[in-house]
Amino acid sequence: MQASFMNDEFFDGLDRSALPIEDAESLPPLCYTNSGFYEFEKEAVFNHEWLCAGRESWVKDPGDYFTTSIIGEPLIVCRDLSGKLRVMSAVCQHRAMLVAEGRGNARGFVCPYHHWSYALDGRLANAPAMNKTRDFDKSSVRLPSLAVEVWLGFVFVNFDHDAPPLAPRLKAVAEAIERYDLIDSEDVGLPQTTKFPWNWKVMFENNNDGYHANRLHHGPLHDFVPSDRSSFPELPPDTAGYLRRNGTLHPDASFNATQKAILPVFLRLTPEDRQFMVFANIPPTLSLVLTSDMVIYLIVRATGAECHEMDVGELVVAGARKDPGFDHRIAMIMNAAGKIMAQDQHVDELVQIGLRSRFAARSRYSWQEGAQKQFNSWLVPRYQSCWRNLCAG
Repeated sequence: MQASFMNDEFFDGLDRSALPIEDAESLPPLCYTNSGFYEFEKEAVFNHEWLCAGRESWVKDPGDYFTTSIIGEPLIVCRDLSGKLRVMSAVCQHRAMLVAEGRGNARGFVCPYHHWSYALDGRLANAPAMNKTRDFDKSSVRLPSLAVEVWLGFVFVNFDHDAPPLAPRLKAVAEAIERYDLIDSEDVGLPQTTKFPWNWKVMFENNNDGYHANRLHHGPLHDFVPSDRSSFPELPPDTAGYLRRNGTLHPDASFNATQKAILPVFLRLTPEDRQFMVFANIPPTLSLVLTSDMVIYLIVRATGAECHEMDVGELVVAGARKDPGFDHRIAMIMNAAGKIMAQDQHVDELVQIGLRSRFAARSRYSWQEGAQKQFNSWLVPRYQSCWRNLCAG
């Protein structure tokens, strides 16, 4: 359903959010609260962009699978018996029951409702008692598939099979973070998934906001990453991601009570790299926080106009978990990171309440909010292009 405020004037006015940071202003509050705009956003953004579903390491062997959901679409990510990575709808093509939940290893997927079974490549393998159904052709039925691309060990999917590839448009981002060796780094464990009552953009903006860093998080767990050492590298106009580099007060800064790296440092980092934390965003789903000894990844999955889910996981140097003291050290980091994230989440929830207010306004940015302008510059053309296409019929 199209919202009444959505017209040419509204979409032309979004230009002001993509101006240089000295002139830009925030998106209209209705972009974060209105259900009609969220439905529009599904087509403008989610139906045609590359969406992070998880890590390729979660499906190493034939038959490995995990399930997820993005904009209400239940998905299966699996490795078929030939070793090919596939992403398919989890919706049975009979009566819409989900054919898989959670994660595991299987030789196929069986709908628990009526026992239609599907091979790991999505083909319908068996449909009991369908022999009297006129003109039923089992070979014509399969679980719908999505386009798949792997970037630095992360699995991305696209509902649009004609979408341009992702990796060429992330070349600058990949080069900036290549020495963290994300492909070969090791998962600390399974990601933690949480549901949140605020718009996905509120979370995405907060994940890369330098302005609040040593204001909201003032104290010994975060003061070594001062806001005034933020910088926002200029990337190619067609970039599919953007970056914030944040200088630290000492090398190998880490989110724990010692303020220093307590896990093995990524081997290929240069002395200059070790003086920075890097925040990378690949909208609309993946945020990375890269420190000398750990990478935190956040997979943001929109579920509604004012709600989303987020998967949070951690990557460390391959082999780091073999150290007898690893569990104690990772607990130190996660305790500190948990306190920082709790501060963020409290603010995000209150921001969503504020965005619903009649007094919520489009506001101006600080130079330390350069990432918001980067995000807007990615979003606004997609909104405007989709609007023009809808108006053209």
